[in-house]
Amino acid sequence: MGDQLRVPTLLDVLRARAVVQRYLAPTPLLNSPAVNEYFGFDAYLKCENLQPINAFKIRGGLYLMSRLAPDERQRGVVTASTGNHGQSIAYAARVFGVRAVVYAPEGANPDKVAAMRRLGAEVVLTGRDFDEARLAAEQRAREDGLRYVHSANEPDLIAGVGTYALEMIEAVPDLDAVIVPVGAGSGVCGTAIVMKAVNPAIKVIGVQSAEMPAVYQAFRERRLVAREGGATFAEGLATRVAFELPLRIMWELVDDMRLVSEEELRRAIVRLLQTAHLLAEGAGAAAFAAAEQLRAELAGKKVGLIVSGGNITLDTLRWALSTAGS
Repeated sequence: MGDQLRVPTLLDVLRARAVVQRYLAPTPLLNSPAVNEYFGFDAYLKCENLQPINAFKIRGGLYLMSRLAPDERQRGVVTASTGNHGQSIAYAARVFGVRAVVYAPEGANPDKVAAMRRLGAEVVLTGRDFDEARLAAEQRAREDGLRYVHSANEPDLIAGVGTYALEMIEAVPDLDAVIVPVGAGSGVCGTAIVMKAVNPAIKVIGVQSAEMPAVYQAFRERRLVAREGGATFAEGLATRVAFELPLRIMWELVDDMRLVSEEELRRAIVRLLQTAHLLAEGAGAAAFAAAEQLRAELAGKKVGLIVSGGNITLDTLRWALSTAGS
């Protein structure tokens, strides 16, 4: 377990990029005049919603799969996901010829479930939320001898997703702040590792759903937290449990953590579509929603906003748009 909880460094992210760039082109970094005018600061939207699986996690999946031992590749992998992490593992498993099993909660986003199956993963729907699906996946790993891929306590996943932060800082070296959606925390950790290594003055701010604030609470109270209940339409932010490796990194490197309401997330989906013509899922719009809260203190600065995913269902998009005027 020791190596599994090793904190990655900038060197690890650079190693990850050598692998990731073989399979993925850099995603656009959009500096939209309409968004800048709206916020009153210079916003740089990192369009991870334009990845082949429409989410940033593909980077971590590819790097982790490239690093598996031969016997692990032969046995196959199992993981748990509300969708985007599962897609990343399914995509990478197909690239590297590895069997993948993904456990997802029974109410998982149907588009994401279909996408995982399309990529060749065996998908098992079980449990009322991510954390129940995760426990079932851990059990399956023990029973079948599969390599269990944790969605957060994996240094290679964090190093892999950190490659988007490298692309950002190379394009805009004088960023003042970066706002990152937080589910389990791999994205904000990868971002913080890169930004703080290049320039410790860059503020790294995480965003969670106010309905499921386990990581926010753990970050504030400096202890591991597990909560009962809670639900958010932004499934990429839906976790009841805070995990050890991301928290250790966040406590050391992340400057602030914010909470956004369901209403703020819904409004951000519409506003992002309206101003930047970008389609984001709930989690993908979280950084935009937090930027609304922070616009006064970020006025005149250069701010990176991670649009982490675009896997929104038509039903959710219709709902967001139908209440846009309210």
